[in-house]
Amino acid sequence: MKTYLTCLSAILLLLNGCAVSPPLKPDAVAHGDYGYLKTHLTWLIEQEMSEQDVEGLSIAVVDDQQVVWSQGFGYADQAKQIAATPETVYRTGSISKLFTDTLVMQLAEQGKLDIDRPLQTYLPNFAIKSRFPDAGPITPRNIMSHHSGLPGDRGNGMWTKHPVAFNQLVDPLKDEYAAYPPNRIWAYSNLGITLLGTMLEQLTGQDFSSYADQQLLKPLGMTNAAFSLGIEGKLASKAYKNDQEKTEVALRDMPAGGLNANVLDLSRFIAMVLADGKTNGRPILKPETLHEMLRQQNQDVALDVGTKTGLGWFLTNKPGIGDVAAHGGATLFHRSLLTVVPEHKLGVVVLANSPPTGDLIDKVTDKALKLAVAIKAGQPLPDDAETPEIETRGLSPQEQQSAAGQYATALGYIQLTADGDTLATELNGKSLDLVGRDDGKFGIRYKLLGLLPIQPKQLAEVGVSVRHVDGHDLALAHWQGETFVLGEKIQPVPIPESMRSRLGEYEIVNLAEGEAMVPEKCALRERDGFLMLEYSIPAFDMNNLTFPIAPVSENAAVILGLGRGMQETVRLETINGQEFVAYSGYLLRKK
Repeated sequence: MKTYLTCLSAILLLLNGCAVSPPLKPDAVAHGDYGYLKTHLTWLIEQEMSEQDVEGLSIAVVDDQQVVWSQGFGYADQAKQIAATPETVYRTGSISKLFTDTLVMQLAEQGKLDIDRPLQTYLPNFAIKSRFPDAGPITPRNIMSHHSGLPGDRGNGMWTKHPVAFNQLVDPLKDEYAAYPPNRIWAYSNLGITLLGTMLEQLTGQDFSSYADQQLLKPLGMTNAAFSLGIEGKLASKAYKNDQEKTEVALRDMPAGGLNANVLDLSRFIAMVLADGKTNGRPILKPETLHEMLRQQNQDVALDVGTKTGLGWFLTNKPGIGDVAAHGGATLFHRSLLTVVPEHKLGVVVLANSPPTGDLIDKVTDKALKLAVAIKAGQPLPDDAETPEIETRGLSPQEQQSAAGQYATALGYIQLTADGDTLATELNGKSLDLVGRDDGKFGIRYKLLGLLPIQPKQLAEVGVSVRHVDGHDLALAHWQGETFVLGEKIQPVPIPESMRSRLGEYEIVNLAEGEAMVPEKCALRERDGFLMLEYSIPAFDMNNLTFPIAPVSENAAVILGLGRGMQETVRLETINGQEFVAYSGYLLRKK
């Protein structure tokens, strides 16, 4: 998921700064000599942290059962001048899911659950409405591969100073709808993994954090790691954004993102994976269980296009590295990425206390693994080749016609219209052009001040195409050899008068106390033939978000598009004569 989000972010980024030459590469490196890796990565990390406004970062590189390099950069606490080190503890975000999924698979090994049985078998009070009468069951397996069809999040109360217990999420779901039938499409769900945490509590009779510590963290030797609502302690890093200290408020959905750890702790998890499920000879998982988690689960799902998922793991093949399995993480401010290369028995983990403005974490990880693969194999070190420049050109009328139209995307509503020999649009207040490329994809140009077309390096690396897949016209993003579903071409749906009367501005009336991510400027509008759900979250630079919705009944609509957050239900309610909108746990009253 982290790579997917980085790709989406790249479409909006304009990076500046003067590059400093990398350290001189030796003509030859002895087998297993990681000296140049350390020197090169130190240069790369320091340069990228400066350019991308990251305050503190820690990294560890693992060769089989040995940490061959670990180091901290910048500050864990800038005000107190406490340096980041390999021992610094960060919020790891969604890396936590690998641990929750591992706990589930341990119980499956013990015969206490079957990951292909319905979730209700082990969580009897779970229920959710469905518009798909012929759909199969929601199971632990399709939850772990993010193909359950569950909504992505229960937004209200997710990030707050005083969260309710995550196991209290089960009952409210009875009034909600599944977004998709199971195994229809990859749609990332924090909610699903949180339900697995609740299932673990019911099956074991223990609270989740204690059980995880007893069954996994302590056996792995992760002495400074713990599942927790928040982060504190003498080794804990502060959080930063734009050079300012921020507060990482508590996360309700602990099984999905509540693990605190340092890179040395996470190196022990990597070593377990590279040892076929053992830690110091002690089995944590059976080899066949680990192999199943690393096996692609979604090869028959047409709408997933380039996305490959295991159980918990995201799978891809990277030039110069090979087949990798990874999971990233993002809390409000901390960022993370854990990657393993089983074929070469290598792994890297990077943790940061600030959101980079670009692809720092992916870039550092990929470079570390390319160097490590060459060093371990005794091969020549890879060149620091620049990405070949892709020539752009004007679009033909046929190309314009094929892609012009209205799209529902993860970034919001987009309308592509012919403009000279380009396709023009606006996204989050920025003017963009699509142009032709020699590789058959569309290139993206940013219009400086809305007038001057330029193509910064980050945008030049992103290609876009439109492809008809399984009855849908998909907008696909192509970045660093990977393909992602960016959005779907949509057509207006008739709007019943009962919904048109609901147009207007709304305010949240049940906001959780101390909520960090507060939607503002909420409204239902009519635009370009669609009902639009609009909101902003100014505290996190999410402004003027606009999502088209389509009525499915007199009192409900779904968010158009495909993927995470799409096809989720927006309910229209009348309470004591007042009009309300209900979505993701929020109740909004018409002003």
